[in-house]
Amino acid sequence: MNNKESLLIDKIVKGMQEKKGRDITIVDLSPIEDTICRAFVLCTAGSPSQIQALTDSVAETVRKEAGVKPTAIDGLRQSVWVAMDYTDVIVHIFLPDTRDFYDLEHLWADAQLTEIADED
Repeated sequence: MNNKESLLIDKIVKGMQEKKGRDITIVDLSPIEDTICRAFVLCTAGSPSQIQALTDSVAETVRKEAGVKPTAIDGLRQSVWVAMDYTDVIVHIFLPDTRDFYDLEHLWADAQLTEIADED
């Protein structure tokens, strides 16, 4: 990943941590050809209202500290899985059962996973 992508990911993680996102995982897809983006950043929320808070925190932190807005945000109506599209990086915020069901971290065997320790 390049410096711009690394900065974006750092700010996404910061926004997640500010609202107590759990099980934050960075999925580096950059070495894999023909993927939809260069990286995913995933986290788990405990409730639909926390999904909303995490989405707002990520959007605000990235806008203020990296000067970037998402091109799209999808899933807020149901708030079981929200995707935020930052073009080269896609953010996924899940409720636990939904994250377990889709298991995005393991769709690409060649992807490098970086797990961020939960802050308490």
